[in-house]
This record gives sequence, C-alpha cells and structure tokens, in this order.
Amino acid sequence: MKIAIVAGGFEPWEADQLRRAMATFKRTGSVTEYREKLIEGMVSRGYPREFAERCFRQIEGFGEYGFPESHAASFALLVYASAWFKAYYPDVFCAAILNSQPMGFYAPAQLVRDAREHGVEIRPVDINFSEWECTLEEAPFNPTRVAERHADMRSVIRARHAVRLGFCHIKGLSEEDIAQLVKNRGRGYDSVRDLWLRSGLGRSVISRLAQADAFRSLGLDRRTALWAAQALDEKTAAERLPLFDRPGLHLDDNEPEVRLPPMPLGEHVVHDYRTLGLSLKAHPVSFLRNRLEAEGVIPNERLAQMSNGNRVSVAGLVLIRQRPGTAKGVIFMTVEDETGIANAVVWQKVFERFRPQVLGARFVRIDGPLQSASGVIHVIAERIEDLSWWLGGLTGGAPKIDPLLRTDEIRRPVGGDSRAGNTEHSNYAMLLARHMRATEANSRKVVKAMPKGRNFH
Repeated sequence: MKIAIVAGGFEPWEADQLRRAMATFKRTGSVTEYREKLIEGMVSRGYPREFAERCFRQIEGFGEYGFPESHAASFALLVYASAWFKAYYPDVFCAAILNSQPMGFYAPAQLVRDAREHGVEIRPVDINFSEWECTLEEAPFNPTRVAERHADMRSVIRARHAVRLGFCHIKGLSEEDIAQLVKNRGRGYDSVRDLWLRSGLGRSVISRLAQADAFRSLGLDRRTALWAAQALDEKTAAERLPLFDRPGLHLDDNEPEVRLPPMPLGEHVVHDYRTLGLSLKAHPVSFLRNRLEAEGVIPNERLAQMSNGNRVSVAGLVLIRQRPGTAKGVIFMTVEDETGIANAVVWQKVFERFRPQVLGARFVRIDGPLQSASGVIHVIAERIEDLSWWLGGLTGGAPKIDPLLRTDEIRRPVGGDSRAGNTEHSNYAMLLARHMRATEANSRKVVKAMPKGRNFH
C-alpha cells in the first residue's frame, strides 16, 4: 500500500482496494486491473519502467502467498498462547473462553465438559457468588478429578481455582439488572424476598433467576425458588415502603409453608439447558443410556478401544455440522453423549438420503464402520436416525393412561346401545386425546430446549 501511494500516486482508498485484490488474486485475478495505473503512475514520477514492472510482478507474487502467510503467523501465536494456558491453567482458559462467547466451534456446554475432564471444578450461577462474567474462586486442585483419558496431564496441570459461572449465561437477563443485584448484595441475600427488597429488581427478573436455579446457596431448588418468586405480587409491594423496610419484617410471616414435590433430575437438566444452554447436574443422554444399550448403541468413549473397520452404532446431541468447500459435498458431524464426542463422516450420497436427519435432528443415532488411524477416529455414516423425540422422556411427562381401562369393551363389554357406555367411551377418548396432545407438546418443548447444533462451511 505504501508503494502504491508514494510511488504510484494512489489515493489511500485505492491502495486499500489493491490490498483487497491481492488477497483474492488467485481466485479472481482482479489485481491485474491495477497494473497499468501503478506502472504508469511510477513512470510519471521518474521511476524506470522496467523497475515499475518488476515492482508490480512482486506485488502479484506476494498476492499468491502473502495473505495466508500473514494470517498463519498471527494465528500461530494465538494458538501457542491458548494451548499453553489450556495445558497448564485450564481453569483460567475456561473462564476466559466462556467470557469471550459467542465464538468458535464449541458451545459453552462443551467447553465446560472439557474443563471438568481436566479436573477443573465448575460452580453454578448463584445470586450470592456470581458476577456478570465467569470468575475464578480459590479451590485446591484435585488430580483424581482428571478423566482417565487425560491421565498424562495430571502432573502438568497447575490449576488452583474453580470457575464460577456468570449471570451472562442466563438467557434473557440484562447486565444493568445484574449490576444492580451485585451492588446491593452486601454480605449476601438470605431469601427470595430479601433479594427482591434490597436489589429493587422486578419479579420477572427474579423469576428468571429462579428458573436458572440460582438460589442454591439459600437451600432453595428451582421449583421452590420459583414458587417464592411468583408470590412477589402487588399485594406485597407495600413492603418496599420505608415503614416496612426493616430486616426480618414480612407481612406474610404467618402464612403456612408450602411443601412442593421434588423436581425430577431429568426435568432439572432440561430447564438448565433451556435457561443456560448447559447443565452441571447431568448430561441429557445419560437418562437414555439403558434404552440406547438395548438398541445396541455404544458410549462414545468406547470408540477408542475398538479396531479399525468394526461396525458401530453411536448416538448423541448434534454439536457441529461442517461442510468445507474443498470437501466435495462431504459433511462432518460431531455428536456428544455423556461420555464424550464422536465424529462422523457423511458422504454426499448418504447425505442426500438422510438430509432431514442431518440438517434437522438434535439427537441422532449413526451406524457405520469405524475408521481409526493414528489416534484420529471417525464413524463412516451409512445410516442416520433422528431420535430427537426420545428427549421428551427426560421430564417424565404426564402419567401414562392404560388403554384397557374399565370402559374398554374388550375388557368389559357394554350393551349394544347403552348410552352410559357410549358416554364413558367418549369421555375416555377425549381424555386420551388430551393426554396425547399434552405429551406431544411437552416433547416438542424438551427438544427445543436442547442445542440445535452449529453449522460451518
């Protein structure tokens, strides 16, 4: 650019256009459009024509390798620094990369899983400990927490902190509201009502915190905290008046305590994914493992123990779909279960056959031969099945209805034109239809809460 401006008489914006043309020289050849202008500009300023032509040939040559070379050098430095932090201080690396989202191939759920496999303790979002971004909290490193497949890293890792997830991972919260919560936190909140009174936050914000299960330090699970948040209605707004703004004074202290049934773990996990995009409690696929084993599906971690060419069946949440422009239509899929990830190669013919499953499924089963060489493992997909509907079972759903109830004629025949019998059958059919609609709606909500996978080209 400096040569073009000083020697060729280019305006700065023209020199920038030349730079852009150099970056795409081999693809479009547009750099040649500047040949005459540069050479004639240099000649008019007293430079020999042969020298000017030689300068342009060098610019053409640099356009073939200079752009990728400069990027390779800068990326190499970033890769080296990132790899150094990830190897020695996975706690620092995890907090930093979570605070840099959105970026990269992997979502926060996978970054958290990898950090935990390297022995880093990940602590949940909490109203009394979290900040807007993820933070580090002093915690001794325990080598036994490092996963067996990373055992050779145990003597290398120098992590000394746990990672506390930040409020930024809760969907629908604003940084301004959280700043208000942190500013008024003092030594900590002791109840949902105390948070409401001292922080000045609205009920909708507190309900969203409850939905994210952020009241655990108070001994409140998601359901109990949400119940308390819903009680913060206009009738209790008087407690924010100066007259009632005293610790320990509540207008409804005499109300009986409500004991709520515990929320199933699977339902907690679904709500975690719905509000945070990840769960520290369990992986969704872990609840389906018995069913998968009955279908002959193996955990992803077992792929490393199998021989090249073995036929396998794996399943998992779809994380990534890659379709590089140089791969001639081949798609690379990455799926995750509770034990780790599996990479699948989907050839173009297979993709055309299973296009809806590849592009639309959130939970898939992949069958095909294993390809293993030098530690690189792939499943060559021959069959892909959409199992997304299985995820509906994570919440337990509505109670099952016995199809042979007392109104069923197979079991208890009803006289030909009995109106009473017809009424019972009509009521049962209506109940069954309502149950099926509720179950289907619940399944759709659960599937929607799961990650839909990231697409890269």
